[in-house]
Amino acid sequence: MTRRIIQTDQAPAAIGPYSQAVQVGDVVFISGQIPLDPATMALVDADIDTQTRRVFDNLRNVCVAAGGELASICKLSIFMTDLDHFASVNSIMSEYFAEPYPARAAVGVRELPKGAMVEVEAILSLAEDR
Repeated sequence: MTRRIIQTDQAPAAIGPYSQAVQVGDVVFISGQIPLDPATMALVDADIDTQTRRVFDNLRNVCVAAGGELASICKLSIFMTDLDHFASVNSIMSEYFAEPYPARAAVGVRELPKGAMVEVEAILSLAEDR
C-alpha cells in the first residue's frame, strides 16, 4: 500500500522529524497535537480548557485535510501532565464528539513538548462503512 502524507497550514507544522498525519489505505494516523496556534506556532498559554479546545481544533483541521472529520476517528490517545484535569478534558471532548465515542486511552505523563498540558493523537478511518 502507498502512504500519503497529510499536511495542512490549518494545524501546527511538525516541530520535529514527523508528519502531521500519514494515510495508509483508508486509515490515517494523526500525530500528537499540542495546543499550538497554527498561525504563530506559539503555545496557547492558558488554562487546561483553552488548551484542550485548541488541541481538538487542530485535530479537526488535520482530519479535514485528510478528507475526514472528527466523527470518523476510531481511536484517541490523550496525554495529560495532570490527571486532575481528567474531568475537564472529558467535558470538552464531549463538545467535539458525539456517541458512539471513539476508543480512547488517557495517560498521565510528566511533561509534554513546549510545556503543553495536553496532547492528543488519533487514528482516523476514511472507510465508507464506518
